[in-house]
Parts: sequence; C-alpha cells; structure tokens
Amino acid sequence: MADMALSSARIHAGVWEGILTSKGTIAPEIEVTHLAEPVSGVEVTALPDGKGQYIVRVPIPAELLSDGVQTFLVQDRSSGESLDSFVIVAGHPLEADLRAEMDLLRAELDMLKRAFRRHCHDIAEE
Repeated sequence: MADMALSSARIHAGVWEGILTSKGTIAPEIEVTHLAEPVSGVEVTALPDGKGQYIVRVPIPAELLSDGVQTFLVQDRSSGESLDSFVIVAGHPLEADLRAEMDLLRAELDMLKRAFRRHCHDIAEE
C-alpha cells in the first residue's frame, strides 16, 4: 500500500477539498500545480481523531479560470508523487465542442448499426 492516498471530497465556495490518509505522523507537504505553476494557499490540516487523516484545502484562484478545461495536479512535495487531480470545465466554446463530439458519435453509431444490419442480412441469406 502507498504511504499516502488522497480522495477528492468536493469543490465548495471556490475551494477544492480532499481527504488525505498518510502512514506518517507529520502532516505531509502537498503541492498543487496548474499548467506546471504552483497554486498558493494550499492547507493541510489534521482531522480530530483522524489518526493519519488530513483535510487538504486548495483555494482556486479566479484568475486561473477561463473557457475550456483547467486541470490541477495534487502532488506530494517531497517525492513528487501524483496523488490526485481535479478539473474545472467552463465556457461556451466547450459546449460547442461537446455537441460536435456527440454529433460525431451519433453518426459513427448509425454507421455501425447499418453495417451490423447489413452483415446480419448477408449471413441470413447464406
């Protein structure tokens, strides 16, 4: 089992929160990056009677939010091990991209259905 495990809990009021379980007795140092740049204000606080459990809080700076997909990577600062990540998706351009992808998937599914029906029909005639 790894020394640390992080489970995403929620994003609330502009702050991402997760629960970190660690075998160590000292609060681990966590680093969060966005586009390889560190995000400031990361807090790691021991849970009462958590026995190796900590709450990790990451304030999401408004200046990092824009149209598209924004990915934040959560790592152990000492080892560089990736513990988790979270993604924020925003904006109208993304909505158009998703619709285009759905249309493409529908067209491909229709093509597969026609090919499958044609295959079944050909087999039935043999």
